[in-house]
Amino acid sequence: MAALVLEYYLLLRSVVRAKPQLRKCRARCRHCRIFFLTHPCNGGRHDLGCPFGCQEAHRKQESTRRSADYYRAPIGRKKKSALNNKRRCCPAREEEPPNTATDIVPEPQVSTNGWNAPIVEHVRMVVSLIEDRWVSREEILSMLAKKMRQHSLGRHGKIDYMLRRLNANPP
Repeated sequence: MAALVLEYYLLLRSVVRAKPQLRKCRARCRHCRIFFLTHPCNGGRHDLGCPFGCQEAHRKQESTRRSADYYRAPIGRKKKSALNNKRRCCPAREEEPPNTATDIVPEPQVSTNGWNAPIVEHVRMVVSLIEDRWVSREEILSMLAKKMRQHSLGRHGKIDYMLRRLNANPP
Protein backbone atom coordinates (compact mmCIF):
# COMPACT_ATOMS: atom_id res chain seq x y z
CA MET A 1 0.00 0.00 0.00
CA ALA A 2 2.84 2.38 0.81
CA ALA A 3 4.28 1.93 -2.68
CA LEU A 4 0.91 2.84 -4.23
CA VAL A 5 0.61 5.95 -2.08
CA LEU A 6 4.18 6.96 -2.97
CA GLU A 7 3.47 6.50 -6.68
CA TYR A 8 0.23 8.48 -6.28
CA TYR A 9 2.09 11.33 -4.56
CA LEU A 10 4.79 11.35 -7.25
CA LEU A 11 2.10 11.68 -9.93
CA LEU A 12 0.21 14.34 -7.98
CA ARG A 13 3.40 16.31 -7.42
CA SER A 14 4.35 16.16 -11.10
CA VAL A 15 0.85 17.31 -12.14
CA VAL A 16 0.94 20.25 -9.72
CA ARG A 17 4.42 21.21 -10.93
CA ALA A 18 3.34 21.04 -14.57
CA LYS A 19 0.10 22.95 -13.91
CA PRO A 20 0.73 25.46 -11.08
CA GLN A 21 -2.87 26.72 -11.30
CA LEU A 22 -3.98 23.35 -9.86
CA ARG A 23 -2.14 24.09 -6.60
CA LYS A 24 -5.28 25.81 -5.30
CA CYS A 25 -7.30 22.65 -6.14
CA ARG A 26 -5.13 20.45 -3.92
CA ALA A 27 -6.90 19.47 -0.71
CA ARG A 28 -6.16 17.15 2.19
CA CYS A 29 -8.68 14.58 3.37
CA ARG A 30 -9.82 15.35 6.88
CA HIS A 31 -10.03 11.63 7.72
CA CYS A 32 -7.05 9.82 6.16
CA ARG A 33 -4.97 13.02 5.55
CA ILE A 34 -4.10 12.06 1.95
CA PHE A 35 -3.74 14.85 -0.61
CA PHE A 36 -6.05 14.84 -3.63
CA LEU A 37 -7.26 17.22 -6.32
CA THR A 38 -10.72 18.70 -5.89
CA HIS A 39 -12.93 20.92 -8.01
CA PRO A 40 -11.75 24.56 -8.04
CA CYS A 41 -14.93 25.70 -6.25
CA ASN A 42 -13.87 23.54 -3.27
CA GLY A 43 -10.29 24.82 -3.24
CA GLY A 44 -9.12 25.98 0.17
CA ARG A 45 -11.68 23.94 2.12
CA HIS A 46 -10.42 21.85 5.03
CA ASP A 47 -13.55 19.77 5.67
CA LEU A 48 -13.41 17.54 2.58
CA GLY A 49 -13.13 13.77 2.44
CA CYS A 50 -11.14 12.04 -0.26
CA PRO A 51 -13.02 10.27 -3.04
CA PHE A 52 -11.20 7.01 -2.26
CA GLY A 53 -13.67 5.92 0.43
CA CYS A 54 -13.69 8.57 3.14
CA GLN A 55 -16.61 10.52 1.60
CA GLU A 56 -18.82 7.43 1.59
CA ALA A 57 -17.77 6.37 5.11
CA HIS A 58 -18.49 9.86 6.46
CA ARG A 59 -21.87 9.92 4.67
CA LYS A 60 -22.83 6.59 6.30
CA GLN A 61 -21.70 7.75 9.76
CA GLU A 62 -23.70 10.95 9.47
CA SER A 63 -26.77 9.06 8.26
CA THR A 64 -26.56 6.74 11.28
CA ARG A 65 -26.10 9.71 13.60
CA ARG A 66 -29.10 11.57 12.13
CA SER A 67 -31.25 8.46 12.37
CA ALA A 68 -30.26 7.84 15.99
CA ASP A 69 -30.91 11.50 16.88
CA TYR A 70 -34.33 11.35 15.23
CA TYR A 71 -35.44 8.19 17.04
CA ARG A 72 -34.24 9.62 20.38
CA ALA A 73 -36.48 12.67 19.94
CA PRO A 74 -40.13 12.43 21.16
CA ILE A 75 -41.63 12.48 17.66
CA GLY A 76 -39.20 9.78 16.50
CA ARG A 77 -39.93 7.59 19.55
CA LYS A 78 -43.63 7.89 18.81
CA LYS A 79 -43.14 6.91 15.16
CA LYS A 80 -40.85 3.99 16.04
CA SER A 81 -43.38 2.74 18.58
CA ALA A 82 -46.14 2.88 15.94
CA LEU A 83 -43.94 0.95 13.49
CA ASN A 84 -43.16 -1.71 16.10
CA ASN A 85 -46.87 -2.04 17.03
CA LYS A 86 -47.78 -2.38 13.36
CA ARG A 87 -45.18 -5.13 13.03
CA ARG A 88 -46.60 -6.98 16.06
CA CYS A 89 -50.19 -6.81 14.79
CA CYS A 90 -49.54 -8.40 11.40
CA PRO A 91 -49.14 -12.19 11.23
CA ALA A 92 -45.66 -13.26 10.27
CA ARG A 93 -45.35 -14.42 6.68
CA GLU A 94 -43.56 -17.64 5.96
CA GLU A 95 -40.48 -16.65 4.07
CA GLU A 96 -39.02 -18.77 1.33
CA PRO A 97 -35.36 -19.72 1.59
CA PRO A 98 -33.23 -17.11 -0.16
CA ASN A 99 -32.43 -17.84 -3.77
CA THR A 100 -28.78 -16.99 -4.30
CA ALA A 101 -29.32 -16.44 -8.03
CA THR A 102 -31.82 -13.61 -7.50
CA ASP A 103 -30.90 -12.22 -4.07
CA ILE A 104 -27.86 -10.13 -4.87
CA VAL A 105 -26.41 -7.82 -2.27
CA PRO A 106 -26.26 -4.30 -3.69
CA GLU A 107 -22.74 -3.21 -4.45
CA PRO A 108 -21.40 0.33 -4.24
CA GLN A 109 -22.39 2.57 -7.11
CA VAL A 110 -21.04 0.82 -10.18
CA SER A 111 -21.07 2.24 -13.67
CA THR A 112 -21.95 0.26 -16.78
CA ASN A 113 -18.45 -1.07 -17.35
CA GLY A 114 -17.91 -2.31 -13.80
CA TRP A 115 -15.98 0.72 -12.53
CA ASN A 116 -16.78 2.39 -9.23
CA ALA A 117 -18.93 5.39 -10.21
CA PRO A 118 -17.57 7.94 -7.66
CA ILE A 119 -13.98 7.11 -8.63
CA VAL A 120 -14.80 7.43 -12.35
CA GLU A 121 -16.40 10.82 -11.67
CA HIS A 122 -13.33 11.94 -9.69
CA VAL A 123 -11.01 10.81 -12.49
CA ARG A 124 -13.19 12.68 -15.00
CA MET A 125 -12.98 15.87 -12.95
CA VAL A 126 -9.19 15.59 -12.47
CA VAL A 127 -8.55 14.86 -16.15
CA SER A 128 -10.76 17.82 -17.10
CA LEU A 129 -8.71 20.07 -14.81
CA ILE A 130 -5.39 18.80 -16.15
CA GLU A 131 -6.36 19.03 -19.83
CA ASP A 132 -8.20 22.37 -19.43
CA ARG A 133 -11.24 21.00 -21.25
CA TRP A 134 -14.43 19.14 -20.39
CA VAL A 135 -13.91 15.37 -20.58
CA SER A 136 -16.94 13.10 -20.91
CA ARG A 137 -17.62 10.03 -18.81
CA GLU A 138 -17.48 7.86 -21.98
CA GLU A 139 -13.95 9.13 -22.74
CA ILE A 140 -12.84 8.21 -19.23
CA LEU A 141 -14.40 4.74 -19.42
CA SER A 142 -12.76 4.06 -22.80
CA MET A 143 -9.41 5.36 -21.48
CA LEU A 144 -9.66 3.12 -18.41
CA ALA A 145 -10.62 0.10 -20.52
CA LYS A 146 -7.66 0.75 -22.84
CA LYS A 147 -5.25 1.25 -19.94
CA MET A 148 -6.39 -1.90 -18.18
CA ARG A 149 -5.88 -3.96 -21.37
CA GLN A 150 -2.22 -3.07 -21.51
CA HIS A 151 0.09 -5.41 -19.65
CA SER A 152 3.47 -4.50 -18.28
CA LEU A 153 6.45 -6.02 -20.07
CA GLY A 154 8.67 -6.06 -17.02
CA ARG A 155 8.11 -7.63 -13.64
CA HIS A 156 8.74 -4.39 -11.79
CA GLY A 157 6.49 -1.36 -11.81
CA LYS A 158 7.42 2.27 -12.27
CA ILE A 159 7.55 2.87 -8.54
CA ASP A 160 10.17 0.13 -8.09
CA TYR A 161 12.24 1.76 -10.82
CA MET A 162 11.92 5.16 -9.14
CA LEU A 163 12.86 3.75 -5.73
CA ARG A 164 15.90 1.94 -7.16
CA ARG A 165 16.97 5.11 -8.93
CA LEU A 166 16.51 7.26 -5.80
CA ASN A 167 18.38 4.76 -3.63
CA ALA A 168 21.25 4.54 -6.14
CA ASN A 169 21.60 8.31 -6.45
CA PRO A 170 20.36 9.92 -3.23
CA PRO A 171 19.64 13.65 -3.41
